[in-house]
Amino acid sequence: MTNPRPLYLDNAATTRCDPRVVEAMLPYFSECFGNPGSRNHAYGWEAEDAVEKAREQAAALIGANSKEIIFTSGATESNNLAIKGAAHMYAKAPEGQTGRGHIVTAQHEHKAVLDPCKRLQKEGFDVTFIEPPADGVITAAMVEKALRPDTILVSIMWANNEIGTINEVPAIGKLCHEREIIFHTDATQWAGKMPTDVERDNIDLLSWSGHKIYGPKGVGALYVRRRKPRVRLEAIVDGGGQERGMRSGTLNVSGIAGFGKACELCQQDMQSEGQRLLKFRTKLETELAKNIEVTQVNGHATKRLPNITNISFGFVEGESLLMGIKDIACSSGSACTSASLEPSYVLKSLGVGDELAHSSLRLSMSRWTTEQEIDYTIASITKAVNHLRKMSPLYDLYKEGVDISKIQWQTH
Repeated sequence: MTNPRPLYLDNAATTRCDPRVVEAMLPYFSECFGNPGSRNHAYGWEAEDAVEKAREQAAALIGANSKEIIFTSGATESNNLAIKGAAHMYAKAPEGQTGRGHIVTAQHEHKAVLDPCKRLQKEGFDVTFIEPPADGVITAAMVEKALRPDTILVSIMWANNEIGTINEVPAIGKLCHEREIIFHTDATQWAGKMPTDVERDNIDLLSWSGHKIYGPKGVGALYVRRRKPRVRLEAIVDGGGQERGMRSGTLNVSGIAGFGKACELCQQDMQSEGQRLLKFRTKLETELAKNIEVTQVNGHATKRLPNITNISFGFVEGESLLMGIKDIACSSGSACTSASLEPSYVLKSLGVGDELAHSSLRLSMSRWTTEQEIDYTIASITKAVNHLRKMSPLYDLYKEGVDISKIQWQTH
């Protein structure tokens, strides 16, 4: 006898691979198993055709030319290639020297952007980490204030992975183009969910990943602009010179075929799917706020993705809350930092206190999420929070009208 599996609302961490994507991948495991680098026989040509079809599907999703798509192992590698590759290519001083150039990013970026930037700091680059405002939205004005004459690269994510807030990417890209600065955006949560046109939106480098868009894990892509301006990158993996020399290594043909199909499906259903999930997100936030006092939706009220919400519940302990809703698979922050007991650095960067940050849930939906599941989630969270508050002396004080923030706690 097996336990029933919990309801899944952690789709921003990863989501189910669409069966239509799996079907598209299957021939390239055993039937069409050639290496696309083998240009002198039919096995190689079959594999090459699959890769080029996927390249066109991926390019169509973001308004790019297929020659501008570089396949990678996922968004982490795409971000590393974009940031390190651009920094090294456009450095103003040789390796080992200081003053190699200035980079701008934000404090609440994903670790896959923050950590490459911190490594570049050790290599002699200067990095400005913009402090986000309470609503989490990075504006073009904030980026403009951070720019310097020696700025060579700006990397600002399109939508935040924990709170779903949407940054002013097209305006930031326009600003960078006016200053002849390379602009990269981590679009891992955005691409496939929202309309994208790299020309209209002034983007030079764009990262995204298969497993966030109903495709397989282990495959992603990086858009690299070829014209006006032509962007050049220094490779971080050397070898056979695949992917225009920017990312050597035998291509993951089955994964790439699935990635292409996932891009095609997302493009087909984007508008209707966005409207459906926005309705669910609104219902979640509205009903939970109505049922439970002292709740806080983190991030801007409207400039957020339709499929992600992040809500803090006062006077409950985070781990206890997660244990209280074991029938719902969700998270308290990014999957990449879930091993840490520290409160979310994203929420802390917005000024959310430790206690509220600890008692926050990220609920993220998919194309398979139903309204019945949303209703169940509302009821389950309401029951768990109310149960935990019955055991909370702080909540009792709050109900008695005591201002918790003014209590003088004794230290030992």
